[in-house]
Amino acid sequence: MTETRWWLVRHAPVPNPEARCYGQRDVECDTSNTAAFDTLAKRLPRDAVWVATPLSRTQRTMHAIHQARGTTPDPLHLEPRLAEQHFGDWQGRTYVEMGAFGHGGTAASHRFWLAPAHETPPGGESFVAVMQRVHGAIEALSQRHAGKDIVCVAHGGSIRAALALSLGLSPEAALAVNIDTLSLTRLDLIDSTAAGHGWRVGLVNQPAV
Repeated sequence: MTETRWWLVRHAPVPNPEARCYGQRDVECDTSNTAAFDTLAKRLPRDAVWVATPLSRTQRTMHAIHQARGTTPDPLHLEPRLAEQHFGDWQGRTYVEMGAFGHGGTAASHRFWLAPAHETPPGGESFVAVMQRVHGAIEALSQRHAGKDIVCVAHGGSIRAALALSLGLSPEAALAVNIDTLSLTRLDLIDSTAAGHGWRVGLVNQPAV
């Protein structure tokens, strides 16, 4: 039996006082919560493959974890297919500006707000598309690093997509799962000649503190 263990961490909080939709914008994150990073450093395996996304908030979070325990992520794998959902023309705009809460603008009447899993923001991608690329990345990395621990610092959207893969969730059900910043989700891929191929869920959205 081969067991490949995924340790999924959502990146550190993004200061966002204006409540802007940032999606795949490369924005700063706050890594000042030393207690949270100390806890993650103790919970995560040492002999692991480390994966982050090209968005710097995941890499800053990963480096803060390693700083808390005095190690370095060597080597580091960057996987663009695990990036956050792209919200197209809405990225950088406040939700009020977009009219998402019924305050005017064009987004209030967009079908995205009625069916967010399947609808595509203008110039962006749907959550269903996110699920497809995340599933491809997880399957490829699981094959490449079979039997190992994989620590992946990612995003709320990509972690929900990973849960959909492991639990067989519909896109709508996956979007209903809360994934907090600096939370830990654990998914194990079991490949057994007797039991076949399947996933086991160990943790979902475990807070660091």
